[in-house]
Amino acid sequence: MNSEPSTLVVHLADDAATALFGEDLLLALQVGDCVALDGDLGAGKSSLSRAFIRALADDPDLEVPSPTFTLVQNYDLSIPVAHFDLYRLSDPSELDELGLEEALADGICLVEWPGKAGRALPRTRIEIEFQFASNGGRNLVIRAPEAKLARLRRVDEIRRFLKRCGYGDAHRRHLTGDASNRAYEHVYPADGSARLVLMDAPKRPNGPPIRDGKPYSQLVHLAEDVRPFVAIGQALRERGFAAPEVLEQDLDAGLLLLEDLGEGGVLDEQGKPIADRYRASAACLAAIHDTPFDREIVIAGGHKHVIPDFDRAAMKFEVELLLDWHLPWKRKGQQATAEERASYLAIWDQLIDELAGSDTSIVMRDFHSPNIIWRDDREGHDRVGLIDFQDAMIGPSAYDLVSLVQDARVTIERPLMDQLMADYLSARARKADFNEAAFLRSWAIMSAQRACKLNGLWVRLKDRDGKPGYMRHLPRTLWHLNVAFEHPVLAPLRNWCIEAGIELPESPA
Repeated sequence: MNSEPSTLVVHLADDAATALFGEDLLLALQVGDCVALDGDLGAGKSSLSRAFIRALADDPDLEVPSPTFTLVQNYDLSIPVAHFDLYRLSDPSELDELGLEEALADGICLVEWPGKAGRALPRTRIEIEFQFASNGGRNLVIRAPEAKLARLRRVDEIRRFLKRCGYGDAHRRHLTGDASNRAYEHVYPADGSARLVLMDAPKRPNGPPIRDGKPYSQLVHLAEDVRPFVAIGQALRERGFAAPEVLEQDLDAGLLLLEDLGEGGVLDEQGKPIADRYRASAACLAAIHDTPFDREIVIAGGHKHVIPDFDRAAMKFEVELLLDWHLPWKRKGQQATAEERASYLAIWDQLIDELAGSDTSIVMRDFHSPNIIWRDDREGHDRVGLIDFQDAMIGPSAYDLVSLVQDARVTIERPLMDQLMADYLSARARKADFNEAAFLRSWAIMSAQRACKLNGLWVRLKDRDGKPGYMRHLPRTLWHLNVAFEHPVLAPLRNWCIEAGIELPESPA
């Protein structure tokens, strides 16, 4: 492979490699992308398009006829695809009738013989030129705007990583992405062996310094590369917990090939909690919190990861989201006054002081439904598969219990919440030095801390990032805050919220 700032050249040895690249292309494209496929007859344009469409449909036998005579073939898939063949197009103006703009509005367009379109194709298109290679096979010369080309480079880099690991012929399918820069794929080895999971997590770029000379990720202790994931997973497995094994890795590139823990979850088909699975998760969490973890973890290659503290600075920075985003949204643009801000932060200083001497442990940070894999064929704590723990810290153990019983995205009704709390407390009480009253005080404080963060985050996602869908969680996380306020230690914060005009619902609906 050879690449330049605006060009990527990919060599495909044969038709099988061309079909695999067609599948890989799916992992790089987004709604609105137009791909111009240029090359001689028999160069592989239709083969690549067919593989792309079948991968998107997840149907290797899907009939994908050539649109040579129809000019366009439309596929109503999870992302709509319009496959154009312009060989018979007599004038570029005919593209209006074929619905090119409409197709790009909510889907992806593959365009063979793009030269026939004149200037009708978008300037931001991805151009793929098929060239027969002198040593056999074909070369694809890919040109695109840099942001789009970066996606294609990453897809190609992952394919080369898989080849080095002995999985060069594996099929890949997008699994999921999360709110960070991580994405995941299912990898299906060509020999039919067990499916794997690929984590694609390039090093997090440091943003601008926003406080004390540090970017946001360092202030709140977010993992900046894959090494913390490898380290924390290793520590969990060594202590008998079900974190995925790392089978292959390129730490500098941010690529991990992982054991697949399965697709079972803790929610039913309607997205509601399965009580027995949640109770097993609470028991597993209690076991984790009763297990000592070394602060320093050395992984293969000699890299040492030091688990950071969930410190005062991180806690306060997160709760400021309520001040900076939720309050102005609630007041239709009016910011918190200097007096309100000072009072709010002083209250939080007092609450964090109350955490002194509280029960501490490793805190995985997001121990909730999206990150718990249910393994029905296992026993005990091995049934609870753990993922997404790279941001783990040392802090109040109550925080993870808050994450579980006050799931930000799923309503845990009060009876189940109370049952999970009781299960967890019963398990922890087996240790003579466990102080339940102190733990419940810590739980209330960390519940309020997490809720203040989330009730600001949802608004920020809407107003700054253009993602209004998260606002549907707001009633739930405001209710979580009200539940926290049941503990008398939260009285000052509760009064502040009432005076600030923040509504405190009695239920999550």
